[in-house]
Formats: sequence, C-alpha cells, structure tokens
Amino acid sequence: MTREQHSVLAPGAPGAGGPAPRAALPARARPHDGLRRHRRWLVPLLVALLLAQMAFAMVTTAVRQTPTIDEPVYVATATDYLREHRVRYNPEHPPLGKLVIMAGVAVAGPHYDTSYHGDQGAVGRHLLYESGNDPWRLMLSARLPVIALTLLFGLVVFAFAREVVGTVGGLAALALYAFSPDVIAHGSLATLDVPAAGFVLTSAWLVWRARRRPRLYLPLAGAALGAALATKMSALPAVPVLMLLAVVSGYRRGRGARRTAWVRGLAGAVVVALAAVCVVWAAYLAVDPHLRLTPAGPVPVVHGLRGRLTGLLPFPRAYRDGMLVQFGLEDYPWQGYLFGRLYTGSLWYYLPVALLVKTPLGMLALWAAGTVAVVAVRRLRPAAPYVLLPPAVLLAAAMTGSRDFGTRYAVFMPMFLAVGAGCVLAVRWRWAPVVTGALALFVAVSSVRTFPYYLPYANEAFGGPAKTRLRLHDSNVDWGQDLGRLADRLHDRYPGERVWLVYKGSGVPSYYGIHGRDPRHVPQSEVHGLLVVSDSSVAKARGKLAGLIDSSRAIDDVGHSITIYRR
Repeated sequence: MTREQHSVLAPGAPGAGGPAPRAALPARARPHDGLRRHRRWLVPLLVALLLAQMAFAMVTTAVRQTPTIDEPVYVATATDYLREHRVRYNPEHPPLGKLVIMAGVAVAGPHYDTSYHGDQGAVGRHLLYESGNDPWRLMLSARLPVIALTLLFGLVVFAFAREVVGTVGGLAALALYAFSPDVIAHGSLATLDVPAAGFVLTSAWLVWRARRRPRLYLPLAGAALGAALATKMSALPAVPVLMLLAVVSGYRRGRGARRTAWVRGLAGAVVVALAAVCVVWAAYLAVDPHLRLTPAGPVPVVHGLRGRLTGLLPFPRAYRDGMLVQFGLEDYPWQGYLFGRLYTGSLWYYLPVALLVKTPLGMLALWAAGTVAVVAVRRLRPAAPYVLLPPAVLLAAAMTGSRDFGTRYAVFMPMFLAVGAGCVLAVRWRWAPVVTGALALFVAVSSVRTFPYYLPYANEAFGGPAKTRLRLHDSNVDWGQDLGRLADRLHDRYPGERVWLVYKGSGVPSYYGIHGRDPRHVPQSEVHGLLVVSDSSVAKARGKLAGLIDSSRAIDDVGHSITIYRR
C-alpha cells in the first residue's frame, strides 16, 4: 500500500472503520498544532542563538585586538580605493575583499594623506598612527563588515547541511561552524581568508542546488566563485572542481538523449566560468572604471609555464600582474616553525599537522565520522563530491605553497567539514544523536574556554592555548594582536620598570605607551629589567636573542602570544 493510500484509509476514514478522524475536528482543536508552531520558531531561534554567540565572540575579540600584521595593508588599500579609485597597493590580492573592508572604512571616514609615499606596510602604519586617526575605531570599523560576512556564511553552512541531511544536521553543522576557534579568530579580522573560503563554500552549495534548478543556481554559483577569485587568488584551484560539479548538476538525461544531457552539463560549466570571470572584472571596475594600473612596487618577471599560463587568464591586467607578484613571493625563502623545528622553505605536511593542533578534538572526531558517513550512507553519496572535493583540492594546493604561516590558509576546512559532520546524524545508529551532541558540546566548551584568545588556540591534546607557541608560530599564535594588552599589563603590574622589546607586528608600540629598546642592538650586559618578546620571535630566536632568553626567567604571558622575562 502506498503512503497516499495509507493516508486515505487511515482509521476513521470513509471505508476504513474506526473512530472519527482527527482531521474532522476544528482546526483549533487539532493536537500537535502547538508542537508544529513551536517547531516553526524553534529552529530560527536556535540558529539566531548560535550566530549571536559567534557575533559576541568575534566583536569582543575585534574590540580588544590591535592590528595584526596584514590588516594595516588591507585597510590602507581599502582607503586608497575609497579616496583615489586606483589599484596601487597590495596588487597580489584582488580587490573584492578590500572593497568589503572599505564599507567599514567609509563609515569611519579616516583622514588619508595622499602625499605620503612608501610601501604598502608603511602606508598602513602612517594611516593608523601618523594621520590623526584613532586606530582602535578605524580597525573596528574595518573589521565589522568581515564579521557580518562571516555570520552570513554561517547561514550557508546551515542551509547546505539542512538540504543534505535535514534540519537537525543543519543545526549540528552550524554549531561546529559557530564555535570554530579558527573561523572566529580570522572572521573577526579585516583580512581576506574567511571571505574567500566562504565564497567558495557558497558556490559549492549553489552548484548543489542547481541539480534541481540549474538555470537559476548555476549563474549564482558562478558569481559566488567569481567573488572568491576576486578576493584571493588561492581560490583558483577550486575553479575546475566547481566547473566539474556544474557539469554533474547540469546533466539532465531525458528519454535516452545522453548527448543532450552532456551538452546541458557542459553548458552549465561554461555559465559558471563566464559568471565568475564577469565578477572578477566587475570588482576591478568598481575600484577604477578606467582600469588604470599604478603599482607602488615592481612587478616581477616570471618565465616558463607559470608566466605563460598567467598571461592566458581572462582577467584584467592588474589581476595577472598580482599573480606574478604572488609567484615572486612563493619563490622567497620563508622560514617555518613546527614542533620546535625552525626550517627554511616549507613542509608538505605542515597544514595537516597544524590543523590537528588547532582544531577542537570533538570537531576532529565529527569531521572524520562525517566524511565516512557522506561516502557510506547511500542517500548522502550524491552530496559527497560537493562537500568533500572542493576542500580536498584546496588543501592539496595549499600544501604545495612555500609559506607555512598558519591554518588560515586552510580556513575552508572547518566550513566544508562542518557540513560533512552534520551528516553523522543520518547514520542508522541509536546513539548517533547522543554522541554527536556530546562531541558538539565538547567543541563548544573548548572554544568558550579559549575566549577571547582565539588566534593562539590549540586543543587539549596539545596543551591548550598556553602551549601553542611550543608547536607553531606566526598567525597560529602571534600575529601582533596583543600590543594593546601588553601596554595594559606593563602599566598595571610593572609600572616604571625598564622594558626591552622584541615585537613582531604592524603596531607602533610607542602609540600605546610602550617605550622599549631593542636588546639585540646593545651589549648583553646592559640588558636588565623586563625583556618582552613576541612568541613568534621566541620560536625563531637564534644567536644573541636566544642567549638573552636563555639567561632570563619567564614571569608573565600576555594573550598567549607575548612572553615577559625578568633579567
């Protein structure tokens, strides 16, 4: 008997016998109506609560943090877009993410000295500290649009998971996203990592939706992909993946017309690519309708296959020149640090190991279980390539990079794999909801315990945020974010003491009332008092600085990113 027949011949229906049907009661007397009404508002309420706690965590973090290393460059470039309408600074990154930041800069209305000449880092410091602006207010204004965008991506995570596995799975996915220390840390900064990753996620979700309505969703998916490409060039490896998925979604086989189905699929891929290209051009046109290119620094000449492929890209010249700048940066001999080892170059396994350290343990377990569930559960298999393939390809591409600077290069992982983790609830095991809930609660507790120090987060297996500096460096731990907290600590606990400072960051210590000399420029015998060192500098210390640290006693730590020693 079909479901429809069963509903017709339910007890009490004509010809079925039994008591009078419940449907015959007046609408206000039907049981379960109250439950349905509660469900109608319960899900939006839970979504709102999860996003509200995430917003609270990001805003309170943004208010207290001083500029990280990259932020002054992006804020100055956004200000230059606003005032000068030109592509001059930071050509290695396309403009869309900085146009988002520009929305906050426009509200702050900073004074901008167009006569100042310097590299992009110097222009950023001049804007924040030497132009009469309030750096606290300007940085918060620049960060708020990125925070808003991060919250919107949370809705994408929820919608994606709900469509794949159901409402409860969507809530579980959103909970993992909303409590992810990496997403909170980088979503509260005026940087480009979270916007680029979120646009790729949005594109994958829209391509998934295009299986039913390709004419509507494939152009939108292409626009989202273009937004990712117009934010960071590291999104380029996602292009062939999403075009392939567009072929799958656009494939419609009718009455054996396989050739027609393939044509539709390929046409869908072309639509995605064209929409993406149009968005990239639109981003540059939004900055300068005349597409003038006035780079502040030289553009390197790149020979060989990389140079030829760059010249073939269907993007504005500024984009192609920016890619050449990126290749120049990739060729630089950067230093990395992993579990006490300082090295030059990169390690292919750096990102997986860093993710293992900086991802909550419950989240790691749910990522693994969700990946297995998406592949093993038959009804979820159609979603597997949409959920798993983009992050796998992006991670593989990121692992080949030369800059081992942090998990921000893989911040797409907690986005995509949150969707996959929600799929655990589709497993037919009576304890699946209980275990999933317990692991999600473990994630939430671990995340809340690190508040408000999300950048240096490490899970409990690796000693928590206080021990991250022993395993990793740079934006994993110390990105210059705690200069303001250091000023407060020195004022409150060590007033009047002599300070020797080795600070890694873009902030200007004297602006915050920190007047310390660099101990590396004087004889070691003269260094007495407080030795204050950023933890990234501690990790990479060699020679004289290493000797100073070894002969000092650690007495305090600021934000798990700066250590204070007594000499």
